[in-house]
Amino acid sequence: MIGEIKMGIKEFIKKVKTERHSPLSQGLEILKFIGPGLLVTVGFIDPGNWASNLAAGANYGYNLLWMVTLSTIMLIILQHNVAHLGIATGLCLSEATTVYIKPRYSKIILSSAMMASVSTSLAEILGGAIALNMLFSVPIRVGSVLVMIFVFIMLYTNTYKLIERWIIAFVAIIGLSFIYELTLVDVEWNSAVVGWIKPSIPNGSLPIIMSVLGAVVMPHNLFLHSEIIQSRQWNLEDEKIKKRQLRYEFLDTISSMITGWAINSAIILLAITTFYKAGIGVTELQQAKNLLEPLLGNHAATIFAIALLFSGFSSTITSGMSAGTIFAGFYKESYNIKDSHSKIGVIISLLGSCAIIFFISNPFKGLIISQMILSIQLPITIFTQIYLTSSEKVMGIYKNKKSTIVLLYVIGGVVTILNILLFMSFFGVNI
Repeated sequence: MIGEIKMGIKEFIKKVKTERHSPLSQGLEILKFIGPGLLVTVGFIDPGNWASNLAAGANYGYNLLWMVTLSTIMLIILQHNVAHLGIATGLCLSEATTVYIKPRYSKIILSSAMMASVSTSLAEILGGAIALNMLFSVPIRVGSVLVMIFVFIMLYTNTYKLIERWIIAFVAIIGLSFIYELTLVDVEWNSAVVGWIKPSIPNGSLPIIMSVLGAVVMPHNLFLHSEIIQSRQWNLEDEKIKKRQLRYEFLDTISSMITGWAINSAIILLAITTFYKAGIGVTELQQAKNLLEPLLGNHAATIFAIALLFSGFSSTITSGMSAGTIFAGFYKESYNIKDSHSKIGVIISLLGSCAIIFFISNPFKGLIISQMILSIQLPITIFTQIYLTSSEKVMGIYKNKKSTIVLLYVIGGVVTILNILLFMSFFGVNI
């Protein structure tokens, strides 16, 4: 995989030097490929990640920043790999599962993925509802319905490109919010740099490390990326176009994931410079806003809640899209919100998760339950992806190299073990 990345960068540089295009036209061509990665990035900065990042910074200072770096590297490799599936075959992960895996197995895989999608939407909708509660004292259940309605409107009235623009705007708002927050605090940047690159496991920190690393790769994002990478509607019968898209896809993926890395790092840094220095532990999102007010003022606390709201909106949109993709895959179809199968998938995910919220008395416990379900399903999706992208029958000349297969299995194994340990910890098993 690392060799492929280096070759891709070399080919890109060679292409820039040899083709008779101005730097401006080259830059504009790259922009055509930017977007799919950002839709996936919002799953990396969803409300669930916020809670884990705040706990990491508030309780352990700069010592756990490395886990954001490691998780981002793993995410880049897995998302890059699944995007290649979409480009090389013209099929998303759910379609390829139905086409190339025996029905009795493919139905189990996709059914479990739909269950995980409902679980993911539950967490994302709850995050948006919690933000509405912070800002306007809207009850959690009412806020959940409002978030769901907003997402339905977004999905049913916008095309891929418009949704990409909305998501880019949401991510920009989140990023700018944390840039503002960081201007109010004093970050020890030398300690931050060491924290990003030097692994450290302080006493009692393992559950938080597992929570961040184990949940960073989410099943719905793997299904979604393989689908939306095809949204540009390039002629994939032309090998030159296919190779060009494979090359530019990596630039989109890595730039988008680095954006996610920066935002997650900013959340931890904010927690370090406020709660950790004050000796205050944080366990819930609502608590974080209430504690920020006396430390940084009302404006900072409000901006924090606004960023959380847009995080909830954007991650729920992508969760709904992934559900439509997965359900359409049962019928060997790609995602199209105008198609009945895609609509049914979206409805199952959003309505199902919102209905469950009405039976949850403790929102924080609801987030925990959703993560448990993801912990069970994630290994199924990862190893399905590795099987498909390593198959010559599926990928042809673009199948994984042996070195790439080994790397993917190592990452898949690490993520799986962390999720199993995280699942066990929810039941009080000492780790």
